[in-house]
Amino acid sequence: MTAHMNPTIKKTLKYLASAAVAVLLLWFSFRDVEWASFAAVLKECHWGYVALSMAAGSFAFLLRALRWRRLLMPIDESISTLTTFNGVNIGMISNFVFPRIGEFVRCGVITRRSAPVDPEHPDKKKASYDKVLGTVVLERSWELLVMLLLLAVVVIAGFKRFGGFFVEQIWNPMAQRLDFSIWWIVALLVAVSVAGLWLLWRYRESNAFCSKVWGIFKGILQGFASCLNMDKKWLFFAYTACIWLTYWLMAASTVWAAPFLEHLDIIDALFLSLVGGIGFAVPVPGGIGAFHFVISLALSMVYGIPMEMGIIYATLSHTSQAITQIFFGAVSYVVEAVRK
Repeated sequence: MTAHMNPTIKKTLKYLASAAVAVLLLWFSFRDVEWASFAAVLKECHWGYVALSMAAGSFAFLLRALRWRRLLMPIDESISTLTTFNGVNIGMISNFVFPRIGEFVRCGVITRRSAPVDPEHPDKKKASYDKVLGTVVLERSWELLVMLLLLAVVVIAGFKRFGGFFVEQIWNPMAQRLDFSIWWIVALLVAVSVAGLWLLWRYRESNAFCSKVWGIFKGILQGFASCLNMDKKWLFFAYTACIWLTYWLMAASTVWAAPFLEHLDIIDALFLSLVGGIGFAVPVPGGIGAFHFVISLALSMVYGIPMEMGIIYATLSHTSQAITQIFFGAVSYVVEAVRK
């Protein structure tokens, strides 16, 4: 009984720790907010632009589904756009329950809908879980690369405007932690990883555990490599460009919705969109707290906007997108539940 409870207890403790971080960041962000002024400023916001931001976010879900389907087609052409759309939405709503769990949940949605390799063995799917996970790894890696490239371009091109925030809040804290000793740790981790992979390959046929783990690792690599065989590769890059345009429009619409940010332009909106991506990267449920703190800090340091005013923008942006994600996630969950 204890052995069965340990994983549950471990997951519960991880979730509680993650939730505690979110609550701490929320408290730190909202601690100086005067709620009467907060409500008064919200009343002055242009809610039509908030609706536009939510519409842009909804369109981004569809674009992500279309892009992901391009990666999955070499594995299983029968996967429909509806399935990938539902998978994306269910994954996002799952992240509100436990951070990062959505990436694994959406893989399960695809595998469940995948065609069998052999009609006599319906449990063996063309899009096996490990192969689908490989496409997710590629997709998220590509997303991170694009975000870092855009952030570098924005910071370098507008260093006088954004450089101080980047150097003081991101680069300097990171550089202080990257002392000489950490490189030995990195080298040790690389050596252990290489040795582990060699042992898995060496005993993949003679040891049941090594065989199972090697099979999963091989499936992930196959899913990753299959993406190189997709037709019309240009569509993948076109979808990526359109996705980031929708992210940009989401941020710009929320800026236009806030009267106290009327002096900001679309370049500032792109910067806030990228900074918000950093906030969502913090492993807390739905980016709650981390997004609010990072955005309000950026507005304070770069533009001199008081933290309590920055919190209003962050709340508008995060809450509107959270409502959109929860709505589409709930609808997709019901659709997948009733589909045969």
